[in-house]
Amino acid sequence: MTRVFVPLESRSSERRVAAVPETVKKMVQAGLEVEVQTGAGLAAGITDAAYEAAGARVVPAAPAALRGADVVLKVDEPLVTEVDALRAGSILLALLDPYGNLPMARRLAERGITAFAMELVPRTTRAQTMDVLSSQASIAGYKAVLVAATRLGKYLPMLMTAAGTIQPARVVVLGAGVAGLQALATARRLGAIVEVSDVRPAVKEQVQSLGGRFIDLPDVGSGEGGGGYAKELSKDLLERQRAVLAERVALADVVIATAQVPGKRAPVLLSRDMVEAMRPGAVVVDLAAPTGGNCELTRVNEEVVHRGVLILGPGNLAASVPADASLLYARNVFNLLMLLWNKKTHELSVPVDDEVVAGTLLTHAGTIRAPQIAALLADTAVRV
Repeated sequence: MTRVFVPLESRSSERRVAAVPETVKKMVQAGLEVEVQTGAGLAAGITDAAYEAAGARVVPAAPAALRGADVVLKVDEPLVTEVDALRAGSILLALLDPYGNLPMARRLAERGITAFAMELVPRTTRAQTMDVLSSQASIAGYKAVLVAATRLGKYLPMLMTAAGTIQPARVVVLGAGVAGLQALATARRLGAIVEVSDVRPAVKEQVQSLGGRFIDLPDVGSGEGGGGYAKELSKDLLERQRAVLAERVALADVVIATAQVPGKRAPVLLSRDMVEAMRPGAVVVDLAAPTGGNCELTRVNEEVVHRGVLILGPGNLAASVPADASLLYARNVFNLLMLLWNKKTHELSVPVDDEVVAGTLLTHAGTIRAPQIAALLADTAVRV
């Protein structure tokens, strides 16, 4: 019988889990045998008993289960010791950080692991149910506003009191992707005035429909990059964008920064000078911190106070909402796994002619299958 294993995440900061009772039940019904490591879901509020009630077998130790698994479902990229414990030919689905951890991709190929990097799921209509980046970015955008609200020394909404009126906070959101739009919606629900900047004029209607004010930027064409992302701008266009933003940011109480370009360093939209022009007590939450940050002063997983402005660089904000983040992630993973599973024959396969499978496949049969990652590895080898 094909065995699926869900381990306890190895990093203490990772509170999500790759399967929940809902998806375990569906896997069992599909004909898969599911094992879950003891305590794997506790940080997300899921007990071992809940997994057992869904049909999983709870096992105490990971190494033996890893060696015996046909499929391993994880959130974070595995440790090298975990990769080495995997059986050659087994399948791994996880957030593998393929652009940031090239040695991991190489090691997975050397070990003969069929690895799916959930970050690489194509941004297409058919793949929406598997789009991990969107599901997790939505949570991060929501939580970023709540984090900012708790650290800001004033209300977000306008309040009329016997002692006088308190003006609403002003929030600027950089980037109108999934995280940015969720940040906009959350800040508006809390009563803030929200302005949004994006290089893609096409998102203006989305911003306005959620009650935000769109900041018109210098003409950069469509601003559209691949897969629904914004394109990387030239140095000149970035400078022109910053010039427009400087005035709006100077008036902001909160800045939520979300702009990222896949495989590239995040664009620096907030310079040191722009931060120094902000009001003391203002808060910046930089969701692009793991890829360098949209703010020049951001430090990933650190708090920086510069001339009274608090700059937060959370590295994994979605994990701070582990119950719902796990639910959405588990559904994304399950939907991708079902593309590999034949319910009639109870067999796994890797249909490389399927656009979603091919787009997400990082390593298979001893080779790097993602062309963009293979190119980076080749370039690294040449430079070394």
